[in-house]
Formats: sequence, structure tokens, C-alpha cells
Amino acid sequence: MSEEKSLKLEVTAEGAGIITMNRPDVHNAFDEKLIKDLTKALQKLQSHDRVRVVVLQAEGKSFSAGADLNWMRKMADYSWSENYQDSLALATLMQTLSQLKKPTIGLVQGAAFGGGVGLVAACDIVLASDQAKFCLSEVKLGLIPAVISPYVIKAIGARQANRYFISAEIFTAQAAQTIGLVHEVIANDSFKEHAQNYIQAVLKNGPLAIQAAKDLIQFVERHPIDEELIRETAQKIADTRASAEGKEGVSAFLEKRDPNWLG
Repeated sequence: MSEEKSLKLEVTAEGAGIITMNRPDVHNAFDEKLIKDLTKALQKLQSHDRVRVVVLQAEGKSFSAGADLNWMRKMADYSWSENYQDSLALATLMQTLSQLKKPTIGLVQGAAFGGGVGLVAACDIVLASDQAKFCLSEVKLGLIPAVISPYVIKAIGARQANRYFISAEIFTAQAAQTIGLVHEVIANDSFKEHAQNYIQAVLKNGPLAIQAAKDLIQFVERHPIDEELIRETAQKIADTRASAEGKEGVSAFLEKRDPNWLG
């Protein structure tokens, strides 16, 4: 697939769509082009028939340092309307990543600051090196983490957001795991190998079932536990049991063979 200067885009034979932010000289900081290219890459992988899992990673020492300095200099001269349109582009990127139908895995090998934390929070699963660091640094510049806030607050909760939005302190990968931003912290020297094994494990699962599971989480999160929810969840499991993938998966398990989506 095509390669842009700001990112690399690859689809593996196993069905992993890998987006690699490729601006290591500026710590993969955001500018208009990276935001646009990331959004387009996610949309492309969403519609790609062979892609079953989307991986977001970065080249260099940092995952993403937030806003690019040259981009910030331009923003300083923007009108309110220009700032609004510019912010909508970043908001669209975050929404696209968060609402992707396919599972998303973030691999954080280094520092994630500002909008980089937003990308992390918008991924379904996040693995981090023990060398990774995080910071919601906006208030140091007299700004706020507005467009990333829905995803960060959903990931870490309002109580932790109170602390990290206001203090702008740098926190470790271990702290990020404790508050729910990161799922697993891995020793840096084995990070790549562990991440690859994790991706392969996800790829063994039923692709339609994974998408249905993502939809299920969104549905259940929005509803109280009542009679309607009980009936809807019963209907959903009945639908998947009766589906071709569900029947194949159960048959393969009982017959001690690989299901056909691994063929």
C-alpha cells in the first residue's frame, strides 16, 4: 500500500493493518498533514477486506509529542474560525480511531504527550514499554486538552483526569496502567516481540465476533441493567450462535481443528 512521508502503512499477510507514525525527527508530533494522513489511513484500513486488526505505532524514541512547534506557531496567528476548523480535524481523527469497527491496538514505545495521549486513549488495547512516559501538558501552555478529553476521560475517569489535566505532570507507564490508560506494561527489551505475539493472538479470534464484541460494549455501556438490556443481550448471543462464523467456531473447537478464518 502507499507510503506517505508522515506515516508508513502496511497490511501483513495475516491481516494486520499497521500504521507507523514516521516523523521521528520531531518526535512524531502532530501537524495538519499527519492528522490528515492518519485519518485517511484509518479509513482505508476500515474498508480493506483483508484487514482484521489495526495497529498504531511510531518510529523513533517517542510515540507522539503532541503538537508540532511549527504548527503551533501557525495556530498562534489563526482567527477563531481557523482554530475551530483546525481543531475539528483533530477531533475527526480521534473519533475515527475510537469508532473504528475493527479492533485497534496501540503500541507505545516512548513518550506520549498531549494529543499523543488522545491517540492512546482512543485505541481499544494499549501495550506500553516500561520506558514510555505520558503527559497531558496543555495547561502549561495556557490551553486545555479539549478534543481528546472524551476519550481520555472515558479511559481514566473524571477523578484521574482532575489530577492529570490540571497538574500537567509527567507520569510513568506503570502509573498509566494503574489508572486505566494502558493495559499492559512490558520490559523495553522484549516489547517488540511481545507486541507481535499479542497481535498474532488477536488475529486468531473470529473477525466478525470481534466486531460484534466492540458493538456490544458500546451498547451495554449506554444502557442500564434492565429487562430491555437482558433481552437485547440474549438476542445478540442467539444471533452470533446462529451465524456462519459462530457455528464454524464452535464446530472447530469441538472437532479440535482450526476454524476456517485461520485457513
